[in-house]
Amino acid sequence: MEIAPDTKDWTWVLEEQCPECGFDCRKPRRDELAALAWSVAERWSEVLPGSAEPARRPSPEVWSPLEYACHVRDVSALATYRVNLMLDEDDPLFANWDQDATAIDEHYEVQDPSTVNNDLADRCREFAERLASVPDDAWSREGRRGDGARFTIESFARYLLHDPIHHLTDVTGVRWSD
Repeated sequence: MEIAPDTKDWTWVLEEQCPECGFDCRKPRRDELAALAWSVAERWSEVLPGSAEPARRPSPEVWSPLEYACHVRDVSALATYRVNLMLDEDDPLFANWDQDATAIDEHYEVQDPSTVNNDLADRCREFAERLASVPDDAWSREGRRGDGARFTIESFARYLLHDPIHHLTDVTGVRWSD
């Protein structure tokens, strides 16, 4: 069974705490976002090595820990790219990204867990380093998605940090705690 595409607009997490994972992206101070990205990367680094069967789906319609890790890796790379766009261009329009098509096209389900774990750590580290290097006067630079959602670098970082945190809850069943 294929996984139903996620068609939700998750930008609501910028306005309220996520009831599923418990993360409230409004809470961290801006100067804490890079450290938070590091913390999330550290927690993810334990997921695949701690899983006896990382490619096994808990049910046919739910991604496996391996598939979630591939997704988090790719989201982190995309996040770094989009922050760079906002720093380099005025009001860039982000190309659409279909996470579900990427999962199928890149065969998330058969990737090597060790390689994915290493690549995920690298992509998360790059995102954290990018956030740590954003100049104070650049956090308000803007970008937008094709659906019209507008972000500043700060709101985008907060929005994006919810994704790997939420998927940690999906994989581990443990809600986020500060």
